[in-house]
Amino acid sequence: MSTAIATKTKVLIVDDSAIVRKVLTEKLNGYPDIDVVGTAPDPYVARDKIVALQPHVLTLDIEMPRMDGITFLRKLMKHHPMPVIVLSSITPTGSKTAVEALSAGAVDIICKPGPAHSVADTVDGLVEKIKMASKVRVSKTASSQGAAPKRLHMAETTNKIFAIGASTGGVQALERVLSVLPANAPGTVVVQHMPARFTTSFANRLNTECAMAVKEAADGDTVIPGRVLIAPGEFHMRLQRSGAKYYVSVKAGQRVCRQMPSVEVLFDSVAKYAGANAIGAILTGMGNDGANGLLNMRRNGAHTVAQDEASCVVFGMPKEAIQVGAAEKIAPLQDIAQIMLRYARA
Repeated sequence: MSTAIATKTKVLIVDDSAIVRKVLTEKLNGYPDIDVVGTAPDPYVARDKIVALQPHVLTLDIEMPRMDGITFLRKLMKHHPMPVIVLSSITPTGSKTAVEALSAGAVDIICKPGPAHSVADTVDGLVEKIKMASKVRVSKTASSQGAAPKRLHMAETTNKIFAIGASTGGVQALERVLSVLPANAPGTVVVQHMPARFTTSFANRLNTECAMAVKEAADGDTVIPGRVLIAPGEFHMRLQRSGAKYYVSVKAGQRVCRQMPSVEVLFDSVAKYAGANAIGAILTGMGNDGANGLLNMRRNGAHTVAQDEASCVVFGMPKEAIQVGAAEKIAPLQDIAQIMLRYARA
């Protein structure tokens, strides 16, 4: 009688530091369901090892000799798409480049060991991200690249609120949705799961691509037509209301659904303070963050939409929202901005 053997996740580590390659290999191979099948000091060696070793997941340093990580990542996603986790410093330059990598198709970021992140913290986080990445549909990430969609028209500003939550694959998804909204679209609040400091670079990047003004939220920022507020990493963002004025509170706290910022926290506050004036969207991501919050929004009169399975990188968060009855509509990513605007006009 044969016994089924669980398949290990094969990992290739690409980093120009021999010490990093050695430490990560030793630590990751200590986990029974992970097998580091090889390492590479630069993208050229990595290219040959990908072909020879067929890893399931790649960890990638983005500051490397001979070819930078972003250029390599774009080539990889075009010719041999696969799940890639970026190892990045939390310096302003590192954060900006890491967000660029997510936009190019990487599925997640993890901070390199340093004063704020020990080797143990990095490895524990990396193990969780490797397991998640092994389930990601990377072809969807690669196929979403292309010409920027035409911006949608909105006849007049409204006092509506857009609330959007996303996680794995969300950088590209949010770029796709927000870049087509007009400059006078409703005030928008966004939670994207991302480490602290990286959200600043993400907001700055979106600000250059969108007709709306995009910024990382600060405590007390007003939510007005034409503005997008991105929740900062390691802080919860809640919608608040004073008379007819909407604003956000940005405060640290306990993790909710294992996340901070949490989509659940944002959506619950939108349900409470905006009610039927809100339109909520839950996009690609792992886990169940936001599902009950979106349901709470719908029960309080908001219109709600969930991204469909076919267009998701990871059909986790939208699936959970759909299963609890939170989604009024299920739609492909390319239709979500139009649906939200249609609801806002209604």
